[in-house]
Amino acid sequence: MKLELLKVSIKGVKWGGSTEVLKDGTLQVSKEDLLAFVADDDNLKSINADIALPGESVRIVPVKDVIEPRYKVEGSGQVFPGMVSDVESVGEGKTLVLEGAAVVTCGRIVGFQEGIIDMSGKGADYTPFSKTCNVVLVFEPKDGLEKHDYEKACRLAGLKAAMYLAKSVYESGQGADKAETYEVEPFAQSMKLYPGLPKVAYLYMLQTQGLLHDTYVYGIDAKRILPTIIHPNETMDGAIVSGNCVSACDKNSTYVHLNNPVIKSLYGRHGKDINFVGVIITNENVTLADKKRSSSFAVKIAGMFGVDGLVISEEGFGNPDADLIMNCRRAEMAGIKTVLITDEFAGRDGASQSLADAATEANAVVTAGNANMIVTLLPMQRLIGYDEYVNVIAGGFDGSLKPDGSIEVELQAITGATCELGFNKLGAETW
Repeated sequence: MKLELLKVSIKGVKWGGSTEVLKDGTLQVSKEDLLAFVADDDNLKSINADIALPGESVRIVPVKDVIEPRYKVEGSGQVFPGMVSDVESVGEGKTLVLEGAAVVTCGRIVGFQEGIIDMSGKGADYTPFSKTCNVVLVFEPKDGLEKHDYEKACRLAGLKAAMYLAKSVYESGQGADKAETYEVEPFAQSMKLYPGLPKVAYLYMLQTQGLLHDTYVYGIDAKRILPTIIHPNETMDGAIVSGNCVSACDKNSTYVHLNNPVIKSLYGRHGKDINFVGVIITNENVTLADKKRSSSFAVKIAGMFGVDGLVISEEGFGNPDADLIMNCRRAEMAGIKTVLITDEFAGRDGASQSLADAATEANAVVTAGNANMIVTLLPMQRLIGYDEYVNVIAGGFDGSLKPDGSIEVELQAITGATCELGFNKLGAETW
């Protein structure tokens, strides 16, 4: 499968009479047309649209999801299959991408776990989405709406908005500023290619604990699947979609699934120092029987590939730590070397145990940072959303929101701060 991403560089966003990219790279959006495109769900009482640009004194909270605008212009299927398009397989052909733009969804789905995006100040240093030009949708539910129905309505509206923006730009005749091509050989060929290079697969763990801790694959709740093979290109067309109301720091937003840096890095090394043979997706269900079933099945698939190494990324923390370590131990016992990607909840001083589970086999681990670290966010001049929820979102606490509008929270509350795919801004040096 060969996928070409046709990237249009977006340098700003503004409202206007039509949706198109102007000569200076600004995405002009018809607010009226955008709202008309997404406002077809009776579960939503109102939808408001706003704009937040890098460097502005703007705070967005509580953030549910972030989505990059994409639209398939050639090849089978359409972006976000099983959600806002048919369930045809995707991952080949050509897809238009509005690089630098994002749709951010926001609403009162709290009591669960949503996040904060600051577009400037210290908070902006910790979220990758302070650098995107954001079209923000704020959703008000109809009275008495159940939380899971509210989440679904927000999820679908956000995906529709992202598709609308890219589709409108394509239909305006806009050409791409650059193109990126992704292609990996069919299994029958890839297993014979690059003799001497280690065969490496990627085990992609998806958050599926339930109760709004959900991820969708072609529209199917991933807690209902057995581990399976997915072509890496399918992720770039939105085959995997976030439905998660979990801690903001390390939940994989739909934007991150579309731009998974683990997949892109493995592609970049394919044929050079590794033979990247494919992606296995698995879930993070909560019962021991489910964990054993999925772990056993995932490692079995890796063994059938005949891989030498397995990169394993986690989503979330706590209960999923058990899945991560179980996957690691099973693979190592099967003779497959593993590298784990996770983050840490090591206490505010960093002195506590980082994960809820551990094993001696887990001896090659990449960390995305300590989510318990406390940061103080300065007041912003403009608020999009509802800051009264800061005290109850994960990472917040009673008194987090100060009278002057400043916020004291753990990194856990900042969207994407410790992303376990490496799509974040934290780093470390040794000397």
